[in-house]
Amino acid sequence: MNAQTPLSGLRNGLPRSQRGATLVVGLVLLLVLTVVGVSGMNTATMEVAMAANAQYQADAFQATEGAADTVIATRNYSTNGTTTLPWTNAVDLDRSAQTTYRGNTIVPDAAFSAGEVEAFHFDIQSWGRASRNAASNQIQSFYVIGRAL
Repeated sequence: MNAQTPLSGLRNGLPRSQRGATLVVGLVLLLVLTVVGVSGMNTATMEVAMAANAQYQADAFQATEGAADTVIATRNYSTNGTTTLPWTNAVDLDRSAQTTYRGNTIVPDAAFSAGEVEAFHFDIQSWGRASRNAASNQIQSFYVIGRAL
């Protein structure tokens, strides 16, 4: 036998067409992983933007609710027609409301004499605005019990 190392005989036995195939397969796998990574980053960026828009819409809705609450809390309504809660002109969060008197009805005989008290019905149309042009509009009705007119 010959005094060559045992591995040298194996190297000569490999076909020449397979040399470098590992490099090509590795590069293709890296390309696929890069495409998957970039796609995942784009998806994550889009989801962050969607979550921010949902938050801005929720902020606008809360501003709308706040306008209706302000009207009721400050008693900014009248049986003489329509009253307005002006815009606050805040940059990021703004609200306004308009309250309209709709009429009154007799309260059913509970603890009062008939015709002594009435329910005064009002509608509040309120608007809210937030960042990124998020907007909300709501109509809410309420009534106040008071002495008959």
